[in-house]
Amino acid sequence: MAMRLFEDSERDDVARFIEEHWRSKLVMSCGRAWYPHEHEGLIDRRDGKIDGLVTFRCDADGMEILTINSTVTGSGLGSALMLGVINLARERNISRLWLTTTNDNLRAVGFYQRLGFRLTQVHLGMVDQARTTKPEIPDVGQGGIPIHDEWIMELHLEPSLPAV
Repeated sequence: MAMRLFEDSERDDVARFIEEHWRSKLVMSCGRAWYPHEHEGLIDRRDGKIDGLVTFRCDADGMEILTINSTVTGSGLGSALMLGVINLARERNISRLWLTTTNDNLRAVGFYQRLGFRLTQVHLGMVDQARTTKPEIPDVGQGGIPIHDEWIMELHLEPSLPAV
């Protein structure tokens, strides 16, 4: 896989990819709207086409993963993207990673848990509120589960040891 940080010249492609996979260029997290293509991300391209993308933003609290998508199911690309962002956080001495998912996204929750993420918060009704900003969020999600709540998952990393 040729995963790397995406470049400024790729932001339009990234925005289109996000819109295709998230029904909008906008994503919601904890009551805030984010445009992931305006932040950083790791990208994997094959034949000029985006096959995988993880976007994130950094602040004083750590690194928040905004989106992750892979178009190649079962290839390990999603895992590679997540491990890439975890390694990047380590390189930057960031000790806390977090992400927001919805209460219907049980397959993703299992995926994140296998990577060491833990459920730390539940924001009841937050998705219902988010629909006022992003009405394209469906009422019913995976497995016919009504979507109402945001789940916050976190991974805490050990600080890097200085090189000797």
